[in-house]
Amino acid sequence: MRSFKPDGNPVTPASGEASPITQSVLAFDDNRLASALFGQYGQNLALIERKLGVVADSRGNHVTIEGSRESCDQARRVLENLYDQLKLGNDLVSGDVEGAIRHVIAQGSLFDFDPGAARSNFEEINLRKRTVRARTAGQDAYIRSLKRHALVLGTGPAGTGKTWLAVAHAVSLFERKEVDRIILSRPAVEAGERLGFLPGDMREKVDPYLRPIYDALFDLMDMRMVERALQAGEIEIAPLAFMRGRTLHNAAVILDEAQNTTSMQMKMFLTRLGENSRMIVTGDPSQIDLPPGQTSGLSEAMRLLADVEGIGHVAFAREDIIRHELVARIVAAYDAAGPGGGRKRGPQE
Repeated sequence: MRSFKPDGNPVTPASGEASPITQSVLAFDDNRLASALFGQYGQNLALIERKLGVVADSRGNHVTIEGSRESCDQARRVLENLYDQLKLGNDLVSGDVEGAIRHVIAQGSLFDFDPGAARSNFEEINLRKRTVRARTAGQDAYIRSLKRHALVLGTGPAGTGKTWLAVAHAVSLFERKEVDRIILSRPAVEAGERLGFLPGDMREKVDPYLRPIYDALFDLMDMRMVERALQAGEIEIAPLAFMRGRTLHNAAVILDEAQNTTSMQMKMFLTRLGENSRMIVTGDPSQIDLPPGQTSGLSEAMRLLADVEGIGHVAFAREDIIRHELVARIVAAYDAAGPGGGRKRGPQE
């Protein structure tokens, strides 16, 4: 892959003052990969245009980028990074494009950019079904912490990949036989765990509340392997109340939606950690559904365990959201409105 000027000559470093608007053309050597890079109906290029303030026009396996010198350079680096991922056989989704854009922006401008660091060196989790790669700096720190610590707290807004990456790490440990089983738990029904009124057996009662964990498992493992492991008890999905009185050895244990645990529930869960086990606790402290005045077990654990050796804590930010780009805007709007959601107070309030 080479970079060309519109006249067809290779790009050479500018010797004089850069013009306000520059234009360059990138040529990719594989038409099929180039098509995947640009996205269906050019949606990946459209995202790059919106995020970096450039104009990108594709023709076959060529794309013309127009904008400021710095923006064009950033767009080029994004496309090169993504093309390298495609050449490795990885699929490309909008979250990958978003992550590549943020990574390039974080690397700095054209003038302080280190060419040796042009390619993303984010951490990976290698699974039989697929390779999971961090898309943001927050996700990179999270995967590194998961690999380094026996207990990790992952906190932050929705859409940052906290649970999905936690399940991916647990699956990788299970596939490499570093643990014998995976245990996935959530506080059911807003931490109250009032399941008796629901129809069906226990699995049918709790399945709706644990559906996101099932979705992550089926996304990261072959469906037949998941079903077989569930039947054999090698993968266990249960409400938090079922953890009481147990000691979990040789297991990867995940507690999701931990902001809805009480202090006692969190202490009970954390003290289940047994020999050769890993524990991951995820949650969003801004979305606590506990009754007013009740302390969130996650918030308390973050405070009490902040300086405990061997425990990792990764706090995600809005910049780490990798769902649809509107999710980041929605989170920002709610954050700006504050706890009251922007509701105007009446004269008696």
